[in-house]
Amino acid sequence: MVVKVEVYNDGEQWCARGVGADIFTCADSLDDLVAEVRDAAACHYADELEAGKSISVLLLTETEVVAGSAIAAG
Repeated sequence: MVVKVEVYNDGEQWCARGVGADIFTCADSLDDLVAEVRDAAACHYADELEAGKSISVLLLTETEVVAGSAIAAG
């Protein structure tokens, strides 16, 4: 099972909101947020975990592209 969450910064903390799942959590850093999301998904899908299913988390983020910024060619 894949759990998708949208990740964004609200100006103070990093937040994750489930896509199609009632999951929401925040943390001070991205590393902490990933741990919080894993914990929230495990709690939300406890029955599936007990049934032997695995859970993968897919973080969806937005990237701002600034006009006039150079992209290095490789």
